[in-house]
Amino acid sequence: MCSEGEDVPEYCMIEVAMEVVGGKWKLAILKNLFPGPQRFSELRRAMPGVTQRMLTRQLRELEADELVVRTVYPQVPPKVEYALTEIGRSLEEIADRLDRWGRWYRRTARRPATSGTGQEASPAGP
Repeated sequence: MCSEGEDVPEYCMIEVAMEVVGGKWKLAILKNLFPGPQRFSELRRAMPGVTQRMLTRQLRELEADELVVRTVYPQVPPKVEYALTEIGRSLEEIADRLDRWGRWYRRTARRPATSGTGQEASPAGP
């Protein structure tokens, strides 16, 4: 198994990547930030199924992993924006390829993808 530390075997690098972007909403957050900075409420509207608590948690994790930066503007009422760092922006092509692969898989696979609970995921729209 892969362990944390400096001497991580090469075959573990995919696990390192998945630890950073593997949260349920993390790739969706990143995808929404690729066009530019967003406020919390804009992100929440763009992802109707996410709770305020979960969005806050996922944003904090992305911030801790240096993919997202949170900027607080000194005004009344306070304005907070989230934007991608250079590291976060480096995932744009990868996220796009994963999106295309997911669409291909959905069309090609013999059985529907599951949501990780053993239940079928809801079908994607056109």
